[in-house]
Amino acid sequence: MPLKERFDLVIFDWAGTMVDHGCVAPVQALVEVFHRHGVLLTEAEARRDMGKAKKDHVRALLDDAKIAFAWAAASGQAPTAADCETLIGELGPLMRAQAALAAGLIDGARTTVDTLRGAGLKIASSTGYTREMMAPVLTRAAEQGYSPDHLVCSGETLHARPSPLMIYKACVDLGVWPLSRVVKVDDAESGVAEGRAAGCYTIGVAASGNGVGLSAAALAALPEAERSARIAAAGKALYAAGADLVIDSVADLVPALAHAAA
Repeated sequence: MPLKERFDLVIFDWAGTMVDHGCVAPVQALVEVFHRHGVLLTEAEARRDMGKAKKDHVRALLDDAKIAFAWAAASGQAPTAADCETLIGELGPLMRAQAALAAGLIDGARTTVDTLRGAGLKIASSTGYTREMMAPVLTRAAEQGYSPDHLVCSGETLHARPSPLMIYKACVDLGVWPLSRVVKVDDAESGVAEGRAAGCYTIGVAASGNGVGLSAAALAALPEAERSARIAAAGKALYAAGADLVIDSVADLVPALAHAAA
């Protein structure tokens, strides 16, 4: 069956799905902003709520008992709402700079989008980044041949992931329905939960995403058994979050959709 007979729209996440293999940029920015305030955030802690709007991500970190204790030890008091706003304000420029550095398209992303468009599907995107953070990423992606038909950023809907509102906004703006004809592709558990909540055909991306958390070169350098184990663990978490299917990277998407449409 041709893809257009089964699907009308594919909505891609950005970091870890289409750009920034391993979803490295937001981790580096979060670790740096907390370090400025005397809190040594681990990479695992930074990755735990990945995919959420950055405001929600920072709030979740400050609500963590271990991190809150470290904050109190460094500042003399428990974290407050004002502290959260301070961190968010400082995070913006850091996230923008790191995202710009990591805006190279993941292998296969351009070919996948061109193939989907050639089959008659629309291409949308959503992100936990604000539009300001996304500005340099959009520029670099366009230079590499990727410009989605639609973008929804953090703060542009009343609720962020895992609510389905960003998906709903894309569908309303592009005139696409029903949601069963929409594909959501995401590397983060919150993004997969978003797709599930919207009623989309939801595909998790394991190898290039937040669950593995490694650049393409670093992942390739791992011993085969360790590489396979890390990808399998990331895939298991994405299935647990509600994915209909998990693939290694966006390069595998078209065959996966063709199989689903058959």
